[in-house]
Amino acid sequence: MREIVVTGGAGFIGSNFVHYVVKNQPDVFVAILDKLTYAGNARNLEGLPNDRHKLVPGDICDAELVDNLLEKADAVVHYAAESHNDNSLSDPSPFVQTNLVGTYTLIEAARKKGIRFHHISTDEVYGDLPLRDADGNSESFTDTTPYNPSSPYSSTKAGSDLLVRAWVRSFGLKATISNCSNNYGPYQHIEKFIPRQITNLICGVRPKLYGSGENVRDWIHTNDHSSAVWKILEEGRIGETYLIGADGEKSNKEVIELLLKLFGKSPDDFEHVNDRPGHDLRYAIDSSKLRAELGWTPEFTDFEKGVEETINWYKTNEDWWRSQKAEVEAKYALSGQ
Repeated sequence: MREIVVTGGAGFIGSNFVHYVVKNQPDVFVAILDKLTYAGNARNLEGLPNDRHKLVPGDICDAELVDNLLEKADAVVHYAAESHNDNSLSDPSPFVQTNLVGTYTLIEAARKKGIRFHHISTDEVYGDLPLRDADGNSESFTDTTPYNPSSPYSSTKAGSDLLVRAWVRSFGLKATISNCSNNYGPYQHIEKFIPRQITNLICGVRPKLYGSGENVRDWIHTNDHSSAVWKILEEGRIGETYLIGADGEKSNKEVIELLLKLFGKSPDDFEHVNDRPGHDLRYAIDSSKLRAELGWTPEFTDFEKGVEETINWYKTNEDWWRSQKAEVEAKYALSGQ
């Protein structure tokens, strides 16, 4: 591959992937298509050499723009999505437009041009799982787990997955899909759980915990997500779905307590707030297929160290998030969160 298009490449996970490719694939040029909504930030691409990337502001639903951008591309990596559950509960319409219509626009263009397509999805399409029992036993998501989405966000992501699958079967689209667990790391918007609590603590505000805090997420550093996606793009079998996870299950309460520890505070120095409607209980990824078939392994297996590095990033990049903080917290306050 000489040139790839990365949609949503100015967002959190997408921009980290762009940095990963530019650093590790010196012969690949990256064209980034991003609508630059509140979650997309051109500053996330600062420091990248101009001869290795270009940013094209635009909408993935714009068929003419997409067709023109794909003209020279060897592959598309599709990160662009509306992805915040709370926002999907207050206004589902952008999620339907971007996640469904946008994905359709991209796969149609890729189909017509016969180029490689990789679709980034989420473990939330599978719904949720029961908590582990006293012996630590419980099931995990696999690529054969039935879809059971519970929010407008996860249902539109499930729909986009199914569109890609149908285009592979009906039209021979050269596509793969990956469903990843919760990411953390630099450049993540402060509306999300970990950076929201980090920035609260930096601001001298007690972190907030939804409900009882029992909800479990399977955390992965965004750099590990990036390396897995590149591996799938290069070596994944067309038509296959690969689950990406790093065995990082932590309850929300455990994450809050770790953050408080790293800030030198008491583990109970947080506030309980209203739980999210339809809040999924537990996510867990079985990534054995990816590891066995493609030989991928995560690098960032020490969650505490990864979180500490993430804290340091937000401390040293206050100018990146500080102007957004009051607006984000005011929005949460309206819902008692």
